Amino acid sequence: MADGLAASQPEPELPRSDAASAAEPGIRAAARPAYYAARSGGWRDWWTLLHPPYTAWHLSYVVIGAALAPQVSLTALLATLIAFFLAVGLAAHALDELNGRPLQTSIPAPVLVAVTVVGLAGAVALGVAGVARVGWALLPFMVVGVLLVIAYNAELFGGIIHTDLGFAAAWGAFPVLTAYAAQTGKLALAPVLAAGAALALSAAQRRLSTPARSLRRRSVRVEGSMTLADGRVTAIDQQALLAPLEGALRATSWGLVLLAASLAVARLG
Repeated sequence: MADGLAASQPEPELPRSDAASAAEPGIRAAARPAYYAARSGGWRDWWTLLHPPYTAWHLSYVVIGAALAPQVSLTALLATLIAFFLAVGLAAHALDELNGRPLQTSIPAPVLVAVTVVGLAGAVALGVAGVARVGWALLPFMVVGVLLVIAYNAELFGGIIHTDLGFAAAWGAFPVLTAYAAQTGKLALAPVLAAGAALALSAAQRRLSTPARSLRRRSVRVEGSMTLADGRVTAIDQQALLAPLEGALRATSWGLVLLAASLAVARLG
């Protein structure tokens, strides 16, 4: 999902700097692996593992998809939200952390494996209940959902799904379509169009988060300058490059959460 669902290659260990080099301009201070990451240890590792802004971002697509249904069932919406939280917020992120520890948590590997298994099992159980409610049309979404979590984050099939497009389809378009199907047992033009919008927004998310992750997790030195037309010179450092990327990610995550909340209130209020 610094999108939480972007399973990373193992992060190279950065060289330690002495006091003199640490004070040198352009040398990267020990940075958090994501702007929302808490200090390492204890419950804070679990907060970081959940990638709260991005988990909320992708759960917003569930609400948007459900809100497009002619009749919205609160029970079905809550079940779909919980299923995606288990599959994406927990299972996918735990599997991602097993692949190279990109978030630098100290959660033991067996615990991450258990979280992955329990999260997927819970999501499947809720999916089975959904099939009983709306019919067999929901079954393909259950199967595809499990495959996406495992194939994307474990980079199976030669990493064919682990791409920007794969991310956008799996965690943008797919939640919208699944949430609508969980309400109606079928698809229609409106959710397909909304899925296209979610695909584009998730692609933009990756365009912003990929360089942000690289700056935070891989860069050792960032230095340079920009000369303006009036002759002024502006220094370029890590923070100058991160600020617009992460500012846009913060704003979009909040915007989508509020949009989803407004739709939920309008349809259920």
